[in-house]
Amino acid sequence: MKNYCLRAGQFLGSGDSYEAAKIVLVGVPLELTVTFRTGARGGPQAIRMASEGLEDFSPYLEGELGKCSFYDAGDLLLPFGNLQTSLERIETLTRKIIEDGKFPLFMGGEHLLSYAVVKAFAEVYPDLLVIHIDAHADLREDYLGEAFSHATVVRRICEIVGSNDVYQFAIRSGTSEEFAFARKFTNFYPFRLLDAFKECVPLFRDRPLYITFDIDVLDPAYAPGTGTPEPGGVTPQEVFQLFACFRGLRVVGFDLVEVAPSQDPSGITALLAAKIIREGIIAFS
Repeated sequence: MKNYCLRAGQFLGSGDSYEAAKIVLVGVPLELTVTFRTGARGGPQAIRMASEGLEDFSPYLEGELGKCSFYDAGDLLLPFGNLQTSLERIETLTRKIIEDGKFPLFMGGEHLLSYAVVKAFAEVYPDLLVIHIDAHADLREDYLGEAFSHATVVRRICEIVGSNDVYQFAIRSGTSEEFAFARKFTNFYPFRLLDAFKECVPLFRDRPLYITFDIDVLDPAYAPGTGTPEPGGVTPQEVFQLFACFRGLRVVGFDLVEVAPSQDPSGITALLAAKIIREGIIAFS
């Protein structure tokens, strides 16, 4: 992985061998289209640093990081200022991890990174379902004339996998046009997360699932360190309970995006993100 990533710090409990790992953790410090507060570029390193304050045991899942086979590959090397090349590099790395038979778990970085990841996954899994957990619909056709933005990412993903194969949970912000599009074309569960997801579990059986998780789905009281905080969000307890629902499903990849440490002076958002990543590693192992 040294041709793709720079290793600078490791997530708590990371192993030393890419070849031996089942799960590969990758930071993607993409920050080129954010529309409000900046800082997502530093998200992966802040999450790694915060992970050192966690226990490796999850009482929610009754599992330990020490018993999981995962490798922190570091941060993907990106040419800042060049969006197209950055997206191509994210897609290329994703394809390699999939071809190597491993489970990729990405830390962002802005949400547009999910477009490149899903593009690679859709080549391998033509029946892919995308699970979108977020405060924002991200369904704009364009943002200020730009088709590729963290505000348009799910609209672009719909063009890859088909809107019928996109499930959106806990959305509480967007334009009237975005909400109309979601109600007509995607599987749309605004304001609801855990109970709605449980309702959908029978629909997910035997289908490959890619999960994209925006930290701003959480209420800013718990996660203020993000570029576009939106009041009225879910609680950490609801999110942690969600990971138990992932067990038994065919999850093939996961990302957590939009942590902005420059907006997080107390570090609570990075710590919460690290705990979510810990739950993910355990749940997907």
